[in-house]
Amino acid sequence: MKLLIKNVKMVDAFSSKDGGLLIENGRISRIIETHKSEGQEAMQQLATTDDIEVIDGKGLTLMPAFIDLHCHLRYPGFEYKEDLESGQRAALKGGYTTLAAMANTKPVCDSPELLNSILTRSRGLNLCDLHQVGAITKGLEGKALADFKGMLPYTRLFSDDGNTIFDEAIMKAAIEAAKVMDFKILVHAQPETEIIARDIKLVEELKGSLHFCHISKEASLDLIKAAKAKGLNISCEVTPHHLFAYGLDYKVNPSFRGEGDVKALLKGLEEGHIDMVATDHAPHSHEDKEKGSPGISSIEVAFSMVNTVFQENGLNTNTLSRVMSYAPAKFLGLNSGLIKEGLEANLLLVNLDEAYKISTEDFISKGKNNPFDGAAVKGRVKMTIKRGQMMFQHINQ
Repeated sequence: MKLLIKNVKMVDAFSSKDGGLLIENGRISRIIETHKSEGQEAMQQLATTDDIEVIDGKGLTLMPAFIDLHCHLRYPGFEYKEDLESGQRAALKGGYTTLAAMANTKPVCDSPELLNSILTRSRGLNLCDLHQVGAITKGLEGKALADFKGMLPYTRLFSDDGNTIFDEAIMKAAIEAAKVMDFKILVHAQPETEIIARDIKLVEELKGSLHFCHISKEASLDLIKAAKAKGLNISCEVTPHHLFAYGLDYKVNPSFRGEGDVKALLKGLEEGHIDMVATDHAPHSHEDKEKGSPGISSIEVAFSMVNTVFQENGLNTNTLSRVMSYAPAKFLGLNSGLIKEGLEANLLLVNLDEAYKISTEDFISKGKNNPFDGAAVKGRVKMTIKRGQMMFQHINQ
């Protein structure tokens, strides 16, 4: 089936233009700019062609779909918090078509058999594209490396997220293995700045590479900026909630920081020192949250939170698309993340200026643990398209 999206502003990491595009066989086959007379004629002709379905996006912005490098889907073992279907449907509502789910499951995702089982189950749902992260150490215990070689047919991403690897020898061995076997390590650093400093030294010593999860402090960003200036192969992410608020007494890991940290993080995103925004979507039951489990359920409202903060602080939509679509697509080696002919048609229609209040009662996610219930935000996903198929549509447009 062919799909034509017309009357939109098309925005990605590097461009903004008016017009629309044609999707064929799940890919962007033609981009049409209507400021040109020939573009207007082509659009009119395509819109009246019998075998083309037309979506009129007047007043909306067309963007590449979001890619989340860091979320928790809780499967297997914690399905009362979230499961593959509820988490992925929530993600589609939030504009995400590709997810990387962390390994702190039960049992821990540290074997090829479990990886294969999760990915097979996810493919059967036909919702998001799932990249299941494998554990760096067996059982997330930080004592012995997991079976990288066995898991590599199923993943190129490894993390002990939720736990810090304190044993420097284990961390060195992991970096060496990643260099030899060509996979990526995503680091959970607590205490944040101290572990980041240690691991940057290891990257420099071993000529390896690392990705730092959910940085939250100006001091951490300063270390990363200095390391990048040296040419070290490192990258990092920040979460929507660490941009949206500061000084909040709500248990997350890492904690909410100060106003100065938030301003530094926003500047780091604008200047390109922080590579991407990742949700760290961490759904919990009410009972578990009451017992002190850290984390926020946020994937459905992550875009709205980031867009609100960006608009309030003068960061443009190109930057938003870079950190939520292009950079994670590049990190994962995907054929998406931009509005470009030949790429997969993973796209969003969004209203950048629609104001609403976050309502956890409306969450698809099983996790309602979000301290911003009732908070005013701006920007709403109206439609999510994966490889040319509409996967989510916001009703009452």
